[in-house]
Amino acid sequence: MSAATTGAAGGALVGAPAPGRPALTPAEIARRAARPVRDPDPARNAAYWSRIDACVDAAPELSADQRRIIAAAFSTVTSLREAA
Repeated sequence: MSAATTGAAGGALVGAPAPGRPALTPAEIARRAARPVRDPDPARNAAYWSRIDACVDAAPELSADQRRIIAAAFSTVTSLREAA
């Protein structure tokens, strides 16, 4: 396996879904593979992203109302940037 398809958790596949979560899309797999380097040591960098993935995977799904609130907040920022 290439480095792009393996994750930080001892060679686990990056696209492997967390328990109770849907499988990752190809776009999400590519996004995770292209993450920035947070530590020059590959083992520490992999551990960092593994912790991030664990936090995200443990979080509950957003409700439709929460998604609308977040979308509205970002659309306002985008509108302001486009107007500038």
